[in-house]
Amino acid sequence: MVKKRQFDISKQLFVQAYHMVKANAGAAGIDKVSIDIFAKDLKNNLYKLWNRMSSGSYFPPAVKAVEIPKKSGGKRVLGIPTVGDRICQAVVKLSFEPEVEKIFLNDSYGYRPNKSALEAIGVTRQRCFKYPWVIEFDIKAFFDNIPHNLLIKAVEKHSKRKWELLYIKRWLKADMQRTNGKVVGRECGTPQGGVISPVLSNLFLHYTFDAWVTKHYPTIKWCRYADDGLLHCRSQHEAIRLLASLKQRFSDCGLELHPDKTQIVYCKMSGRKENYPIKSFDFLGFTFRSRTGKKSGSGKLFTTFTPAASKT
Repeated sequence: MVKKRQFDISKQLFVQAYHMVKANAGAAGIDKVSIDIFAKDLKNNLYKLWNRMSSGSYFPPAVKAVEIPKKSGGKRVLGIPTVGDRICQAVVKLSFEPEVEKIFLNDSYGYRPNKSALEAIGVTRQRCFKYPWVIEFDIKAFFDNIPHNLLIKAVEKHSKRKWELLYIKRWLKADMQRTNGKVVGRECGTPQGGVISPVLSNLFLHYTFDAWVTKHYPTIKWCRYADDGLLHCRSQHEAIRLLASLKQRFSDCGLELHPDKTQIVYCKMSGRKENYPIKSFDFLGFTFRSRTGKKSGSGKLFTTFTPAASKT
């Protein structure tokens, strides 16, 4: 029986979404249906998803919790949706992402079309030459702690279609099935591993950090990749004051800066005479620190501050 359509959602979006999910591969969710199994009855499976989403009757199944080791020790929990749910999330992403991309700022590099980590590394390299001090920050358990009320407020501001908001709300509330089989509800956060999560996290941090620092500290150069970020300062005093303000801002938005991964760094190079204990930082798989360079022509050695692949 065909359900009455409440929303006008293009069938073509589901075809695009399927190819997006297939290209990203990934494991099966709690239903144990892999991409290959889903594809065996592709036309019928996509039709069912389209029909349920169009009628407003689609409710996401629980996401499967998968623990992976963190490079700093401990474990990170990823939430793996079913293949069908990933396709539905991709449909909303295809519709919603172009709307928020219009307002995102250039120095946000993570999980965005036509942006890359290497771009962020290149920009950071140039700014370390110009600014002696860097604030390196990381948000503690960011994906687990995003306040739903603030995130929904941001989504409402930019969503032009009722069905986008409806399903985003449902995904935020979707249960998670732990590794021991226990199913738990969620009151905050968006699962790291969901197709829609990177767009939502970027939207939340656009208002929490990007737009805020641009408005209140217009002379500060910054760079952000997901929940890792850098701010470049002219002096240690400026960095200390800015870091205090930053901690308060994230606290006001329901988040906490990671105490062990947030620090002020001095970019030590020739001509910079300050004495400061922290002189290096890791960002996106690269270690930025003092290195010996050689001037072209004269061959004279000097100290520069550049990135190279980190040991980890």
